[in-house]
Amino acid sequence: MAGLLVSQQREAELEKSIQDFIEKIAYEAGETRFFLRIHEEGKVLSVGDGIARVSGLNDARLYELLEFASGGSGIVFDLESDSIGVVLLTEQGGIKACEEVRRTGQTASVNAGGGLLGRVVDALGNPAGGEPEIGNTIPYPIEREAPPIIKRDYVSRPLLTGIKIIDSMFPIGRGQRELIIGDSSTGKTSICVDAIINQKNSDVISIYAAIGLKKTHVLKIIEDLKTYGDFSRTIVLAAYASDSLGMQYIAPYSAMAMAEYFMDKGLDVLLVLDDLTKHAEAYRSLSLLLGRHPGREAYPGDIFFIHARLLERSARIAEEYGGGSITSLPIAETQQGRISSYIPTNLISITDGQIYLDAQLFDKGFRPAIDVGKSVSRIGGRAQIKALREVTERLKIDYSRFLEMEVFTKFGAHLEEETSKALDHGIRLREMLKQPRFHPFSIEDEVMIFWIINSGVLDKIESHLAEKAAMEILSRAKRAIPQILERIKEKGALGLADHQSLNEFILHNHDFASGKENS
Repeated sequence: MAGLLVSQQREAELEKSIQDFIEKIAYEAGETRFFLRIHEEGKVLSVGDGIARVSGLNDARLYELLEFASGGSGIVFDLESDSIGVVLLTEQGGIKACEEVRRTGQTASVNAGGGLLGRVVDALGNPAGGEPEIGNTIPYPIEREAPPIIKRDYVSRPLLTGIKIIDSMFPIGRGQRELIIGDSSTGKTSICVDAIINQKNSDVISIYAAIGLKKTHVLKIIEDLKTYGDFSRTIVLAAYASDSLGMQYIAPYSAMAMAEYFMDKGLDVLLVLDDLTKHAEAYRSLSLLLGRHPGREAYPGDIFFIHARLLERSARIAEEYGGGSITSLPIAETQQGRISSYIPTNLISITDGQIYLDAQLFDKGFRPAIDVGKSVSRIGGRAQIKALREVTERLKIDYSRFLEMEVFTKFGAHLEEETSKALDHGIRLREMLKQPRFHPFSIEDEVMIFWIINSGVLDKIESHLAEKAAMEILSRAKRAIPQILERIKEKGALGLADHQSLNEFILHNHDFASGKENS
């Protein structure tokens, strides 16, 4: 009898558990929503030289990301009636004819976020050289509309490079686009690297994009940034010369997308694009491989548009929309100083000014080899701090006049006393404008140096001793009047009392500048 009761109890428990399971399945089935997902697939017609021809994807969009069955990826770059041209982002070794290709419905994106800081990445935001995986990132589209005018604000804050000749004559503001242009090996990259290094003590995040450069050259730049700058606030995006044309093409757009992530967070970003001449060459190669008709110098007709679309995304955003900014320093290379060639003229018309480096000045030892006559900053003067603007307001005019007068002295003409004094002053000014690499100056040091130059005390010593004398006076100022230098750093302006104190300090050091030590 007892065994029968146990058996009935077990049957009841089993029946209850079955009933509970059926009710759970019924509940989950009621909560589940089924939908139909359609994948549009095509086939590879041909592949070669980093380009694939694909059929069957009639609804594909321009710049849409496609996935190949072998694991590769590419971007829709050319739309024709019977096929589309795809620029490959990965090695084409595994992609073959008749292979299946699938649409993703998404534009190409890059990993962006705080996890990229202090890292070297490729054009898709993936770690380069087998480094550890990157966390704390989200996908950001590499193609994006530029901020509308209503969201932009005036460029009113300086982006200090620490390079005296730039901060004084061609100041750059946050949100500006300043082209760095010149022949090969004239110091274009050096200027941009020094500008990144100078952000070591600022709140600016730096992104350096290497486009089509040799890997050894990029590794040297990375080493310099780690040695002299704050690499923890720097991102290096590298699309080497050995990488595919597709990766070289999207590199500046990817770097801009990374910068936009931080700008959207209300931060200021310095973006260096090194260089857009090689980017234009990569785009020309892709266009010729796709069978597009060549235009001037074999570049496609929309070469201007692709660079304008890129650089228009640099801006300063108004405070009510976040307040961030992207300051772009695109680099362009000229051939034998031909600043009027196709790509340089395109970029000059797009940007807000250019800093031109002259090969002859470089060979003469004047570095940075900036040609004052051909360089200009159309916006940055509005962002220059008041103290620096006061001591440099006539600097470019006086220096240009000195260069003109110096030409006439080569003919052995007789010089009046006033002209001779102006030449002596200009020679010493030129010595003070020279600056070694990896030696950026703080803003207070720059103001003090130009104050010393304007005082005329350096005109009383030999020109080759001018820099040494100025640095000694600056060192004494840091000990004697540190409060004035601190006010320049904090407020960017000087009062009448500060002017008087600086003049008295210079007068007190007059004997030293003449070659005698003060008692």
